[in-house]
Amino acid sequence: MRADDGMARTAPRFARHRWMLPSAVVAELDPDAERPGRPPRRTARDWVVDFTCFLLAIVIGLAVAESLTDNRDLPEVVVAADQLLGALACAAVWLRRRWPLGLAVATLPLAFVSTTSAGACTVALFTLAVHRPFRYVAWVGGIQLALIPLLMWVRPDPDLGYGPAVVFTAVLTVAVIGWGMVVRSKRQLMVSLRDRARRAETEARLRAEQAQRLAREAIAREMHDVLAHRLTLLSVHAGALEFRPDAPREEVARAAGVIRESAHEALQDLREIIGVLRAGEPDDQGGRPQPTLAALDALVSESREAGTKVTLDQRVTESAAVPASVGRTAYRIAQECLTNARKHAPGTEVAVGVEGGPGEGLTVTVRNPAPEGDVPPVPGSGQGLIGLTERATLAGGRLEHGPRADGGFEVRAWLPWPAAS
Repeated sequence: MRADDGMARTAPRFARHRWMLPSAVVAELDPDAERPGRPPRRTARDWVVDFTCFLLAIVIGLAVAESLTDNRDLPEVVVAADQLLGALACAAVWLRRRWPLGLAVATLPLAFVSTTSAGACTVALFTLAVHRPFRYVAWVGGIQLALIPLLMWVRPDPDLGYGPAVVFTAVLTVAVIGWGMVVRSKRQLMVSLRDRARRAETEARLRAEQAQRLAREAIAREMHDVLAHRLTLLSVHAGALEFRPDAPREEVARAAGVIRESAHEALQDLREIIGVLRAGEPDDQGGRPQPTLAALDALVSESREAGTKVTLDQRVTESAAVPASVGRTAYRIAQECLTNARKHAPGTEVAVGVEGGPGEGLTVTVRNPAPEGDVPPVPGSGQGLIGLTERATLAGGRLEHGPRADGGFEVRAWLPWPAAS
């Protein structure tokens, strides 16, 4: 499954459960859906929670208002003003999401002049702990805790003594702050998990793209090795027919047969490569089996039929035990070197040597003398050797190439061959 497919399925599921999440969390999880410069829209859960907080503030305010009406020492004007301020504070609860810090700061002095605003003050402190970082909660909560002894002295509780009232109010304040911080931490955990999931999906997508790119590069190398070999055979025989139009009929027929067979093989190889590209991933199991070291004799015979002089010297102990990947790499190296020799040193004799054994590695050597006369330059020269060097390095070996003292050219590669266990 591709990573973007997983993200596509996650989006509808998130949209279905959007109403169950707080608007602040929705804004973090889906910032593109929110209006820039404006507060996030309340979800259904926000409306339920805000209405519950509003009712809680009213219930606490009504409970405190009964104690005020029972106190006959207070003038009616003070009681009415207290209740009016409490009602305004309860109404301000609906603004707690937009201005949590301002509402919490405004309720600090309000507690000294209005006892019925206790519920709204509690909700404002809880909201501040949920929606703002700890430094704001520490300042406002610390000031409120410091003012509790003064508040209990200015407005004593009719049912509790001074000391128990201070302790009870301080414990209640700390509990409200702690509850709000727990809610905030849960929301941050939800957002962080979502961010981790997004990062994991992005990394998985990047890894998939990188793997696909590496696979396509490997396919491109295979295309170069296979088709270059086939096309050079076509070029050699077509050139022979061009420069010897008076050749015997048997030779012309044989050259035409080789051209036809090489073209057929090139088209078949190209068809398989295109099929792999369309599938989007390499498939080493499908199609024709990949060549190994055992196919080296057939490669040399094919080059000889094309008119290239090739000598093969194999000194491999336990050749049947050569790992498939090592044998395939050795075959590709010999194939590319024969192709290069036909292009850059036509008419020369190419010597191919393979030796080695388990534990000592496999050495492939291809050399040819200098060609007679000038050879026109071939466009794109050097790319094949770069690919061979990379192929040998990926197999854990090494490859060296360069001119010889007699003017020829030599390629020498070493490939690891672990000892049999």
